[in-house]
Amino acid sequence: MNEEIIRQSEALKPQFDSLRMKALVCGLVASAFAILGLFLDHDQFFRSYLLAFIYWVSLSLGSLLLLMVHHLVGGRWGFALRRLLEGGTRTLLLMFVLGIPVLLGIHELYEWSHEDVVAGDEILQKKAVFLNPTFFVIRYLIYFLIWGAMAVLLNKWTAEQDTTTETSPTRRMQILSGPGVVVFVLITTFAAIDWIMSLEPHWFSTIYAAIFIIGQMLMTWAFMTLVAVQLSRCQPLSALLTNERLRDLGTFMLGFVMLWAYTSFSQFLIIWSGNLPEEITWYYTRLQGGWQNVGYLLVAFHFGVPMVLLVSSRLKARIPILVSIAAGLMVMRLLDLFWITAPAFDKSGFTIHWLDVVLPIAIGGLWLFVFYGQLSKRSLVALNDPRFDFSALAAEGEQAHG
Repeated sequence: MNEEIIRQSEALKPQFDSLRMKALVCGLVASAFAILGLFLDHDQFFRSYLLAFIYWVSLSLGSLLLLMVHHLVGGRWGFALRRLLEGGTRTLLLMFVLGIPVLLGIHELYEWSHEDVVAGDEILQKKAVFLNPTFFVIRYLIYFLIWGAMAVLLNKWTAEQDTTTETSPTRRMQILSGPGVVVFVLITTFAAIDWIMSLEPHWFSTIYAAIFIIGQMLMTWAFMTLVAVQLSRCQPLSALLTNERLRDLGTFMLGFVMLWAYTSFSQFLIIWSGNLPEEITWYYTRLQGGWQNVGYLLVAFHFGVPMVLLVSSRLKARIPILVSIAAGLMVMRLLDLFWITAPAFDKSGFTIHWLDVVLPIAIGGLWLFVFYGQLSKRSLVALNDPRFDFSALAAEGEQAHG
């Protein structure tokens, strides 16, 4: 059975290579325009780059978190997506490198990085112990060191599991994933504060990082749904990615759409009802000057439409509808991050720069190039996992697809 799985996985390598080349071409062409943008509008380049970096690193981090959740709770959805999630975690090194321009653009992005600004601001002086360029860089290195270490260990042990019938590699992945989820949430909270919330250092929200992490997971569910639908027609994943499993992915997207809406509205309601000047100005900026229209789009297409469609078992069982919802949520995640970050730089009203479109494509092309390359390196089904019998699932899958 293992030999057959490996053979079927290797048969998909030309397909992955084709996708890689298309992604690389798109990424390089967009990167060429982005480099031009660096010289034409230096400050805007870094603002747009931060948006693109946060968007794609969210997918890498969401893959890591969902992979650890799978090792803790099991579930057939995890067995079907495990190789995809592992491939997502192996893009973290790329994102570490692609995050360096954010470090180089600290002075263009964060007002707390300017000594003269801090000297004239009592609040920033009190936060200077934490918000300073040196400590910012150190924390960046720590974040990726911890994320990377967890990803390396999980991928190392899953490779060992493929070559042995011993249960020790599986057990080690489970043992790591328990505290790993806690550590992940903790350091990702600090990363959200560093990279996004500190764009407006006078403002704060205790639920902000939770919204950020939920957004990561929602984006990961959406992306994995798109890839899963593509691979559900091919062996060996056709045995696992049955119509029932794909419908489960729609259910997970529904859950996180509602969770995102709940936490986002909770933050809005608490801040708006409190009506404190140091808090309300964050929303006031984003609810005028054209930004309110972006907010309406998010309410409609990040929550309303997906919820109405996904709550119906009949509708989300239709693959074209499921794919459309997943693709729409990918776009809405970028729009949400744009609505959060862009007004921090320009409070005069809604504007969108061509770099806000080009840079996400540039980084996305490189991310997909690495992702599909990682998928082609291993079998698409984890081998020798003692928690499930693939041969039995394959028989069920044939009946379900039939």
